[in-house]
Amino acid sequence: MTDRKGARRAAVTAGVLFLVTEVAAIAGAVLYRPLLGGAGAGGDGRAVLGALCELLLVAAVAGTGVTLFPVVRRWGETAALGHLCARLLEAVLILLGIVAVLALVSLHRGPAGAGAAAAETVLVAVHDWTFLLGPNLALGLNTVLLAGLLYRSRLVPRPIAVLGLAGGPLICASAVAVMCGLYAQLSVPGSLAALPVFGWEVSLAVWLLAKGFRRPAPVPLSPR
Repeated sequence: MTDRKGARRAAVTAGVLFLVTEVAAIAGAVLYRPLLGGAGAGGDGRAVLGALCELLLVAAVAGTGVTLFPVVRRWGETAALGHLCARLLEAVLILLGIVAVLALVSLHRGPAGAGAAAAETVLVAVHDWTFLLGPNLALGLNTVLLAGLLYRSRLVPRPIAVLGLAGGPLICASAVAVMCGLYAQLSVPGSLAALPVFGWEVSLAVWLLAKGFRRPAPVPLSPR
């Protein structure tokens, strides 16, 4: 951070983008549900709106990574770059899920064929896997990296950073549990595992909007 105005601007931008990610992700999930739940063509219109919400989500996810990289890199350039890359990976995976949903809409709008049901099943599965690998595994990874940098730099209160340090591994572990078939992705255990990361992003956003970045800790002589 070169000046206080620049730091404040970055804090507000990141705070707004974090809130946008939460709103857009929830809206997209709600709008997608009828189509992915087997509603057929009846859910196409809502699915297109959901895709638009998730395109906004993709932009916000990438935007948080880009905005925060120059702020936190002084306390660990490798970790900061890792956070940026993991955030961009999350955005790409979400984008792939959007493509799967829109392909499903196109399938419903085209002539019915013998393999339509099988193709629909595949596209729903592609969306579900991208949702698991993106807003779960990749999100958990970039949460840990960013929370560690914020804990080290003291740019935000440490309890907020600790929430991210706890929530990141938890949502990653939950994603692995889903991959192993221990419970469904959209289930009570899966939702409970996602709550700390949700709390981390919301509390971080509110703090950045209300207070901005705190006076940072001294930069280490040899950041890693």
